[in-house]
Formats: sequence, structure tokens, C-alpha cells
Amino acid sequence: MTQDELKYYSSLLRKKYRTTEKKFLAEGKKTVEEGLGSNFFCEKIFVSQKFFENTRSRKLFKNVDVEVLKKSELLRLTDTMTPQGITAVFRISANKKLEDVKSETIVYLENIADPGNLGTIIRICDWFGIETLLVSDNTVDVYNPKVIRSSMGSVFHINIIEEVENNSLDMLKKKGYKLVCADLHGESLYEFNVPSKKIIAFGNEAAGLSEELLKRSDSKITIPKIGEAESLNVATASAIILSEIVRSN
Repeated sequence: MTQDELKYYSSLLRKKYRTTEKKFLAEGKKTVEEGLGSNFFCEKIFVSQKFFENTRSRKLFKNVDVEVLKKSELLRLTDTMTPQGITAVFRISANKKLEDVKSETIVYLENIADPGNLGTIIRICDWFGIETLLVSDNTVDVYNPKVIRSSMGSVFHINIIEEVENNSLDMLKKKGYKLVCADLHGESLYEFNVPSKKIIAFGNEAAGLSEELLKRSDSKITIPKIGEAESLNVATASAIILSEIVRSN
């Protein structure tokens, strides 16, 4: 690999270049396997010599351009200090349109700031069979390396629509969807009558959902508190709420 090529691919660690090139990096055997089994196009795979020589890993390389790199070169293609020996370049699929959404249960994330939280929520949605995830324009980039890593490959499994504005949800509400906002002052999750078509909204880690979005809501729900903790991590809260929503369905 030339220095120019290495510079080009390492630039995909930054959102600016992921956006312009419409490509992203995915690191780790499990994540790359999930990507190769999806509808995402894999442009190239970079591996260490040790990984390449592992015969159990050879099946990953079928019909894909593979290049063996030095450890120092692989380090430039990851944001971790201990690369797993494999990094792949995938093309970002064309953003889906809200008008094409047909899922009965949709999750909307407003202003989620932490990549680990976003990746975990993506994984949670995948676990509970939620096919559509909407993210606001101020939410951390879906293709941030830490998001990809935290999702454990689930980013390849669900329909994610980015840069969704709050007022865009009105179009879905006109189709019969109810906007259900997770809010500390909402009614108990366990007493809530779950609508058949719903958008479950979760907000920023520190500030929660915006007043603008809360005013648009049809219902507000909360997880009843028993102890003294002030709040729950948004990813933890989403797991509890979505588990109950899916069970109620």
C-alpha cells in the first residue's frame, strides 16, 4: 500500500471524509463478518500477516480484495491502540426515506452525544427486532468507529435514517403513528397502553428530549424509580423500555 492510499483510508476515521467519500471503516472479525453477510458493499479488507495466515479466517476473504499490512499501518486505520488484525472498508448505503418506512415500531434518537451509547442502542434495537431507527441531525455520526464497534455489527442489520428533524415526524403521525417520548415525568411504562404504530423517542444523555419534541408527543412514559439514583443511562433505559414495548406487542 502506498502512503497516499494509507492516508486516504485513514481519513475515513473522520466524519468529514466519511461523508464526502460515502465510506466507513469497520474493525474486528465479528463486525467484518456481519458486514460481509449484509447488503453493504465491502470495498476492501486490510489484515495483519498473523490474521491472514489463520486458516479459519480465510473464508472471510472470498470474493473480496484483501491486503496484508504491517501492524504500524493497521494502527493508522483504527482509533484503538490494540487492533484486532482486520479492518474493512464498506460503502455507506443511500439514506432511506421516511416516506418508505413501514415498521410498526420505530425508534427515534434526539441529540445522542456518546458514540458508545448510540452503538449500544443500535445493538438493542437489533436484539428486539426493531427494523427502523431514526437519528436526529445533532446525534453522533452513525459511522463513527466507536459506534460501529459498540454495535457489534448490528449497524449492518437495521434500517437507519440519519439527519431526521423533529418536524419530519409529523409525516409519520399523519400515517397513524403515535409519538411516545421517554421522559422522567411520564406515566409508568408498565401501565402504558402501547399503540399498534408508534415512534419511541429517547433523548440526550444530559438534557433528555427537547421541549419542542415533548410538545409533539402523544404520550410520555417513564421507568418507575424505586431507589435513589437520579437517572438511568440512555442505553440502559432504552433496553428496559423496548423490552416492555415489544413484549406488549
